[in-house]
Amino acid sequence: MRQNLSIITLGVLDLQKTLEFYEKGLNWKKSKASKDKIAFFEVGGIVLSFFSKEALAKDANLSNDGSGFAGITIAYNTKSEEEVDKVIEKVKTLGADIIKPAEKSDWGGYSGYFKDIDGHVFEVAYNPHFEFDKNDNLEI
Repeated sequence: MRQNLSIITLGVLDLQKTLEFYEKGLNWKKSKASKDKIAFFEVGGIVLSFFSKEALAKDANLSNDGSGFAGITIAYNTKSEEEVDKVIEKVKTLGADIIKPAEKSDWGGYSGYFKDIDGHVFEVAYNPHFEFDKNDNLEI
C-alpha cells in the first residue's frame, strides 16, 4: 500500500454555511469537481472534501448520534509564529471556537487549536524543524 492520502472528507451540518466559512472567510477556491451536495478543495497535494454529516455517516454505515472528540485533527502548518496568530485571529472572526490559544510547545514550535463551525478540530502550527518545498508542501 502506498503512503498517500488523497481526500479527507469532513461531515458538515450545513454545507452552504461551511462553504461561506472557507470560500468567503478564508478565500479558499472550490475545485471544479464540486457538486451541489459535496465540495472539494485542493490543499497542498491532497483534497479536503465537505459533505453532509448525516449522509457521510450513512455512507460509512455508521450512526450519526455520536458527540465529543472523534479522534482526528487536521493540521495547517505555517512559516512563522506570526502567521499562526494571524490564522487563529482570522478563524475566530469567522465563528471558529478557539479551543487552545496559540502558545510555545514542548516540541519546540508554536501552535493553537480551533474547532471550525462544524466542530472539526484544526491545529495551526509553526514547526521550526519543517521546511516547505517550492510549491509550499511540507518536506518532512
